[in-house]
Amino acid sequence: MSLAEILEQEVAGEIAAIEAQASEKAAATLAQAQERAAALTESRQRLLAGEKAAALTRARSAADLDGNAQQLNAANTLQSRAFVEAETQLRAIPQHPEYRGILSKLLQEAHAALPSAEVIEANPSELEAVRMAAQTLGLTVPVRGNDSVVTGVRLVGAGGKTSIQNTLIGRLQAGRETLSAQVSRLLGD
Repeated sequence: MSLAEILEQEVAGEIAAIEAQASEKAAATLAQAQERAAALTESRQRLLAGEKAAALTRARSAADLDGNAQQLNAANTLQSRAFVEAETQLRAIPQHPEYRGILSKLLQEAHAALPSAEVIEANPSELEAVRMAAQTLGLTVPVRGNDSVVTGVRLVGAGGKTSIQNTLIGRLQAGRETLSAQVSRLLGD
């Protein structure tokens, strides 16, 4: 073998060794790059999954809040309608025959609370019924009209310094908070 052949063989061996070393480095670099890419992909997928879960939680919370607000609004609307209807019904009670008995009880309760009343006030449309109720109860107090008194009576004390009003509509308004709580519980069930 000639020197040229020996050199050629050595060069070919070195080239093969360099190529093998380069292939190993390339394979190692590729493996590292693939590991990094897989880790990055997995990290991004976890991040996106977390963001998606958070977005779904926010959307559910917003939907729950909106649903609760709509339910509360509907309940308030129903309550308002119920109280308007109740007041309408109460305003119609003076037309019923039973009203004289109710009026008598309202007057009796008011008189028990303010026995020194000098005047009984009632809606002008109810004056005759109030006079009859006062007479039945043995009260000799003058009765006068007052447009602001509806479905009941108002007794005025000495010099107008004290008064007590006992009306069906007034009782409805006074009990509204308690009734509202009961209606809310019923609507919530």
